[in-house]
Parts: sequence; C-alpha cells; structure tokens
Amino acid sequence: MGELCQCALGNKGSRYLHSRQASSTCTHYYYGYSADLQRNLPRAIFISIPLVTFVFVFANIAYITAMSPEELLASNAVAVTFGEKLLGVMSWIMPISVALSTFGGVNGSLFTSSRLFFAGAREGQLPSVLAMIHVKRCTPIPALLFTCISTLLMLVTSDIYTLINYVGFINYLFYGVTVAGQIVLRIKKPDIPRPIKVNLFFPVIYLLFWAFLLVFSLWSEPVVCGIGLAIMLTGVPVYFLGVYWENKPQCFYSFIESLTKAGQKLCMVVYPQMEEYDKEESTSVCKEKEEEEEETINSSHP
Repeated sequence: MGELCQCALGNKGSRYLHSRQASSTCTHYYYGYSADLQRNLPRAIFISIPLVTFVFVFANIAYITAMSPEELLASNAVAVTFGEKLLGVMSWIMPISVALSTFGGVNGSLFTSSRLFFAGAREGQLPSVLAMIHVKRCTPIPALLFTCISTLLMLVTSDIYTLINYVGFINYLFYGVTVAGQIVLRIKKPDIPRPIKVNLFFPVIYLLFWAFLLVFSLWSEPVVCGIGLAIMLTGVPVYFLGVYWENKPQCFYSFIESLTKAGQKLCMVVYPQMEEYDKEESTSVCKEKEEEEEETINSSHP
C-alpha cells in the first residue's frame, strides 16, 4: 500500500530517497513535498486499501483451504509452510516474498520515524539539530541517526515478541488519539483551512472499533500494556524539561548550542529553507501564542 501511495503522490526519483523532498511510503506521517496532494491522496487511499484488503483476505482463504487447523497452529510461519506444501521445488518463493515484504516495512518505518523527529524539531518540541538536512542530499541525517540509536536501544530486550507487543500497543494508542484530535479540531476550530475534509462518520466509526480493541488488549495483556504505558510516560519529564520549562539557565542553552554545532559539523547539515506556506503557518502560530499570552496577562491584571 505504501508503494501505491508513493506512486500516486508523485515520487521525485531515487535521488531524494529518504530526503525531505521524497514522497513518503506512509503518507499520514509525511512532512514535506507532495504533488497535488488534494487530488492524489484520496485516490491513493481509495485504490490501495481495497487492493491490499483483497490480497490479504484471499491469501488467508488460501491458507485455510490448503492447510488443516492443526497445521496452522503448529506452523511458526504459515506462508512458508503453505509454500512447502503446494509449491514443491518453488517453495523458496515464499521466504523471498516475506523478506521483500519485511524490507518494505522497514523502509516505511525509516521514513515515518525519522520524519516524526524531523517534524517535532521544526515545531520546537525536540532539539533543533533534528530539523536539519544534508547540504547536498537534502536528507534528514540527524533524525535518521536518532532513529537508528533509539532502535538499537529497543533491541536490548531478548524477547522480540514482547517488544512487538509494547510498540504495537503504543502505536495503536496514538493512532486513536490522533483520530480523536481530528474530531476535536473540527469542533473547536471549524473555520481553519482543510484542503482534504473527511466526513466525521469515518473517524467516529474508527474510534468505536479502536476503543473496543484497546479495552480488550488491556484486559487480555494488562502487564504488557502497563509496561508500554510506562515506557510512553518516560517522555513526560523530557517534555517538561525541554519544552514546558521556559526560564532555563544559560548553561543549558550553551550545552544545546554546542551539541547543535557539533551535529552540524559531523553530519554536514543545515536548516532547510522554509516554503511560503510553512512561513505563513509558523507566523500565524506565533501570533496566536502572543495573543493567548496577552489575554492571560490582561485577565490576571484587571
């Protein structure tokens, strides 16, 4: 599905692979260029989701038809067992296909994770060096390196299935929060520009299924979900230290500045040139914050 989205959004070529100017394989996380997004994004969704659903449903029908329930439960890799049973000497196709699919998933994760850090740094919620790109390749190298280091730290655990459960639960939790945020913004800010406007019926239906599956996960795996929530909450002190706390000592700023300069020299990166839309959006956000601060001051000093 990611490749279909990438083609529909207008891929600019391999020169911009993993760069700010590349089209992301996971477009809901993308923070950058896309060709005619208002037309191509709905088209990509309407084509890719039914197609992928069709392939997955019929693949599972093939498994159930060709294999007994005992074989399905005993197999560690159903697709591989299916290939060995039906394809004979050509059974090697299934492991190769699984490996290619895994590579595609890793490719999409590299796009999405690095762009999350990149976008957060541009919004002032992470160190500014993560918002920089390479001077020639336009690649967010600091964000990619940060993704690599955090991934290696996650691999410290010996149980990969437990790690998958942690990450899956946290990701699914934030998916629901993001969709709920769409509904909140539609109610609180109904007049903001929306190039792509979705009927609220769809996010409401999604949230109903999301709430059911989330409660079921908490009930069936309370320990795993609790540890996942604890891991997620470790970011709260970092947020208060780096973002919420405004009157930081000068030594803190000097330390961050030295790290930023060292990162720039090491990775050959600079701040990307902001587009006109980004400049206008940034200016409007600053004005809104200033107006809120003035209202707070006026209300506290009548």
